[in-house]
Amino acid sequence: MSGAAAIEVDRLYKRFGTFTAVDGISFRVMPGEIFGFLGPNGAGKTTTIRILLGLLAPSGGEVRVLGCDVARQAKRVHARLGYMSQLFTLYGDLTVAENLSFYGRAYGLSGPRLRQRQETIIAMAGLEGRENELASNLSGGWRQRLALGCAILHEPEVLFLDEPTAGVDPVSRRLFWDLIYDLAASGTTVFVTTHYMDEAEQCRRLAFMSLGRLVAEGTPEELKSAAMPGQVLEIDCSPPEVALAALQRAQLSGRLPLEEVALYGSLIHAIAPDADAARAGIARILADADVSLRRVEPIPPSLEDVFIARVRQAARSRAVSA
Repeated sequence: MSGAAAIEVDRLYKRFGTFTAVDGISFRVMPGEIFGFLGPNGAGKTTTIRILLGLLAPSGGEVRVLGCDVARQAKRVHARLGYMSQLFTLYGDLTVAENLSFYGRAYGLSGPRLRQRQETIIAMAGLEGRENELASNLSGGWRQRLALGCAILHEPEVLFLDEPTAGVDPVSRRLFWDLIYDLAASGTTVFVTTHYMDEAEQCRRLAFMSLGRLVAEGTPEELKSAAMPGQVLEIDCSPPEVALAALQRAQLSGRLPLEEVALYGSLIHAIAPDADAARAGIARILADADVSLRRVEPIPPSLEDVFIARVRQAARSRAVSA
């Protein structure tokens, strides 16, 4: 494996008894890259992060972070890594300043260096004037920024963010991502898991994980143009709930060769191997269901379309081979 990447994973396995949580995955993350790691709950994302951090031993394969084999050299690399979980691991009975001081000392900072980093983080996170406020009294968005500040006090070269914006309002999420861009621009490698597709669009590259395996990898544009198993048809009809049920029945019975059918607001997205052939069949099914059809037309896939299609396709393939 080349030493040029910040993170290198080669045929990584992690088993817990007879259960395989991570099943032979391989990928690379380059320095200064924002790399998004997406998958449904239970896909193996957090297990992978814990292995990359040296907190779990792999069952097989090779993992190198900043050139170090984390299974054997975890202590060498720990001081160069930062980690923020979805739980915002702050001490609620400590103030903003006290949390920063605690984490700074835990990372080995002290004296003028610690004070300088605290001041930098408070300014970066917009926490001026809140230094003496208890962390438990901060809103979700402010706690999020403080938790990020604690994770980067020691200026890590690689930052792991495990669903850091879960449950946070959209404005706070946008501000948080502005901070991530600044960190990446300064050379920090950011490895982030998220369930939000608008956040995934902001990553330079993405990997989709399902049932412990990688099912797609590339830039957002590459995934939308090349990783879609079929064409997306957008269906505008009324009532959409009745149409969705009718199309799903036709899909399950084999009357319509559709990969996926899902509701997107008041519209329906159907993924078909052949869009032209599927349009006539969709019109017939909806007419039989007394649904008023306004239009059916091919559209470019969204990242969410690709993600759902690849994850469900992987689940179906696993079920067939089981």
